Amino acid sequence: MKPNEKDDRFRVLIADENLDYKPHIFDDPKVLGRQIIEATGSHPVDEHVAIAILPNGDFEDLRLDESYDLRGRGAEKVLVARTDRSFKFKIDDADLEWPRACISGFVLRTLAKLPPNYNLWQEIPGQHDKKIADTDVINLADAGVERFVSLIDQTTEGDALPSKDQTYLSGHGYEFEVVAEGGSTGIILNAVPLPDGKFAHAVADVLILLPKGYPDCPPDMFYVAPKLTLAGTGQVPKACTVEHRFAGRVWQRWSRHNNAWRPGVDGLQTMVARVQTALAEARA
Repeated sequence: MKPNEKDDRFRVLIADENLDYKPHIFDDPKVLGRQIIEATGSHPVDEHVAIAILPNGDFEDLRLDESYDLRGRGAEKVLVARTDRSFKFKIDDADLEWPRACISGFVLRTLAKLPPNYNLWQEIPGQHDKKIADTDVINLADAGVERFVSLIDQTTEGDALPSKDQTYLSGHGYEFEVVAEGGSTGIILNAVPLPDGKFAHAVADVLILLPKGYPDCPPDMFYVAPKLTLAGTGQVPKACTVEHRFAGRVWQRWSRHNNAWRPGVDGLQTMVARVQTALAEARA
């Protein structure tokens, strides 16, 4: 056995509530929850909890005086947090609470009881929403109430705006127009930033046509102007060759069809997330 082999085997990354990870070495693979808390210098110990982050993103509380075997558990990361408060957040329209400052994407999905084909997105004011993976860890102690939306992770090639949509667009810094033409209502998002280096343009306008019966009925495709080609090759992305005229402009149609929609939950935030995904994944 090499001199440092044992230490490497029982090396654990321990994070505080700010998700600042620091390495700690334990000589014995069997540790108590209180030993992990004491290793961080957190006091009083009984006002803190140690939480193992498992490989799938699930959390497992480590009891203060119960032996926990690090071998074969895959628990290389542990959070240490105070237990004297709860943290509020929203998933879609549901108000939820969690007794820890930190929460994983896996736990969020479990609390929301999401179907397997739905993903979570974190709303970040002034920025694009962030897709949350099961293994991501979010700090609920950050300023403001954390907000998440659940969106189906599936796209295929091929009059007045509801107040919820207006609030979403305005709250996320989008400049937009509502245009009625020929019995159709279109939402034009102006100067939407495109993925860095992906296309020959840095920004584009995005058109979303709302069907009759929206928001109970889903929008289908989306459209962009000017026409986008892939940087470097100049090729048109797949299923984006058809033109569409609306509001006196020529738009490039992106054929990405919606196969599922949840009336009362999904809205423009769903479509915007789908647009972002389609743009990021575009290929010839």
